[in-house]
Amino acid sequence: MLKIDTEKCIGCGVCESQCAFGAIEVVAGMAQVNDKCTLCGTCVDNCEVGALSIEAAAQGAKVDLASYSGVLVFAEFRHGSLAPVALELLGIGRQLADTKGVTLSAVLLGVGLAGQAETLIAHGADTVYRVDNPALHYFTDEAYANTVEDLIREQKPEIVLAGATAIGRSFIPKVATALGAGLTADCTDLAVGEDGNLLQTRPAFGGNIMATIVCPDTRPQMATVRPLVMKAAPRDESRCGRIVDFAPNAKRLVSRVEVLSSVLADQDKVNLTEANIVVAGGRGLDSEKGFVLIRELADLLDGAVAASRAAVDAGWIDYPHQVGQTGKTVAPKVYICCGISGAIQHLVGMRSAETIIAINKDPNAPIFDVATYGIVGDLFEILPKLNDSLRARKRVTE
Repeated sequence: MLKIDTEKCIGCGVCESQCAFGAIEVVAGMAQVNDKCTLCGTCVDNCEVGALSIEAAAQGAKVDLASYSGVLVFAEFRHGSLAPVALELLGIGRQLADTKGVTLSAVLLGVGLAGQAETLIAHGADTVYRVDNPALHYFTDEAYANTVEDLIREQKPEIVLAGATAIGRSFIPKVATALGAGLTADCTDLAVGEDGNLLQTRPAFGGNIMATIVCPDTRPQMATVRPLVMKAAPRDESRCGRIVDFAPNAKRLVSRVEVLSSVLADQDKVNLTEANIVVAGGRGLDSEKGFVLIRELADLLDGAVAASRAAVDAGWIDYPHQVGQTGKTVAPKVYICCGISGAIQHLVGMRSAETIIAINKDPNAPIFDVATYGIVGDLFEILPKLNDSLRARKRVTE
C-alpha cells in the first residue's frame, strides 16, 4: 500500500501532477491517495521530501499444500477443434500424474463441444470439466480467466498446465495472479523432483542457459508449455473417464471486451507446425535470393519453408516462417537446415524433429552436434545438385 507521512508532506502537489492514474490529490495542504493507485512508484520517486513510501502487504496465511492434489490441463479449443498442444499437454500431464499417483483432469471451454471431451479422455484425461456456453464462443481474457480461476479454487489441483499459445499466454497469467500462484512461462521440460515439487525448465537469458524453476510455497504450480516440445498422448478408445459440466456464475462470464468477429490472418496459414518436411534457411543464404533454392527444395519435397531469426531480421523472409525461441516450434519427420549455425535459440524450436539434416560450410558449426546427417560444403553448390536430382527422380516416377 502507499503510505503518506503527514509530518513530512508539505502539500507541494508534485505527486498529484505526476500521477498518471489520478490516484493522488492534495486536499487542505495534504496529499491523499484513493483506490485508483496501482503502486507504480512514480510518486515515491518524485517526492523530494520523502513523504511517500510503498509498504508491502502483510503476507497471508501459509498455503495448506496437502489440500491440493492432481494435475489439471487447459485443453485449448479454437476454430471448432482441439489445438494440438492440448493432446501434448495430456501426454506430459499423464506422466506427471502417474509419477505422483494422482488424477489427470482437463478443462474445456467453448461452444459446440460435442465429442471433444471424449477425445480428451481417450488421450489420457481421467476427468474433463466441460464449459459449453455461448459467452465463451469467442476468447476473451476475462471470461476465460474467471472460469478457470473458479474451477481451480473449487477443485484445488496441485499442478496446472496450459499451452504457450497466444490464448494461453494471454489469460493464464491473470489466473496465476488472482490465485497468488507462481507461473513459469514457455517451459520446454517438466518433471517431478525428489521432494514432489514440479521442476519447470525453460530457456533463459536469450536461450543461453536452461533454468529449472520450482514454486515450493504456493499452489497450484502453474506452467505454460511450448507447443511441439512434448509428445502427444496416444489415443486409447478403451479408456473411461468422467465428464463434468461445470457451470460458472453468469457474472463471471461477463467481459468488458466485445469480440465482433474472428478471422484467420494470412500468417496463421503458414503451415509450418503441421508439415512433415521443413526446409529452413539462415544467415548463410547471404540474401533473400538464397530462399529461391530453399523454396524450390521445399516444393520438390512437398514441405514447408522456415527460417532462422537472423534471416527474418535481415528482411529476407517474413516472420511467420521463423523457427526458434522467438518464433514457431516445429517437430517434422525431416528438418533440413541450410546455412544455419545452430544457436541454442534456434535449436529450441526444432530439436524435436525426427531427422535433422544440416548443410553448412563451417565444419565446426554447432548445428552438426544435433544433426542426424551433416554435409560440410557450400550450399549454393549442394542445393542446385540436390534439386536437380530430385526433379530427375520425380520425372522417372511420373
